[in-house]
Amino acid sequence: MQMDGLPENNNVLIAGKIVEGCVFSHEVYGEGFYTFQISSERLSDKADILPVTVSERLIDMELLQVGAKVDITGQLRSYNNYNSKKNRLVLTVFAREIRLMEEEEGKNENQIFLNGYICKPPIYRKTPFGREISDILVAVNRAYNKSDYIPCIAWGRNARYMANLEVGSNIRVWGRVQSRNYQKRIGDEVEERVAYEVSVSKIELPDRAEHEAEGRIAEAEEA
Repeated sequence: MQMDGLPENNNVLIAGKIVEGCVFSHEVYGEGFYTFQISSERLSDKADILPVTVSERLIDMELLQVGAKVDITGQLRSYNNYNSKKNRLVLTVFAREIRLMEEEEGKNENQIFLNGYICKPPIYRKTPFGREISDILVAVNRAYNKSDYIPCIAWGRNARYMANLEVGSNIRVWGRVQSRNYQKRIGDEVEERVAYEVSVSKIELPDRAEHEAEGRIAEAEEA
């Protein structure tokens, strides 16, 4: 499937094997929604374990068994989890289309496109090995005056570029959805957690590109 040319501001294309079966999540106007987890393999030996939310109207839940391979088109959405003592941002791949894949299909699909706005100052840092990293939080508008808040991480030259971007800047990013395990110390205890984020491979600033294009037109007219 091709990402280019899609008009929406939040598009995910992902394929993987179900590693945790369906459980009921919630109901909206009589429509039941379920969650499960898939393993999306990287080109390396690692795999991203990602949560998926799907409507009971899209597919028979009985078909979504552990070990089944699925191909999903949807969006990366966020919501606030108030079950813990502290409010936490939770991400999920919200399926709009889903199909079962044949075992011999060898696709390793994991692509995302976002068109949103930077809503927190970027955090730039270097690893002990000197690798440059920038973290940004992108707000992506959704219907009914809602927004999804998507953590994004960029590396190297992209990290340096993103480090100086201002809050409110319109940004388009292409990349993949990934999971990352980390430890969180709470008092005397250490809690194992999983973070979900977009690993950025390409960046575009529409406003800056438009201004640069206008500048080139003005220069041509003056010439």
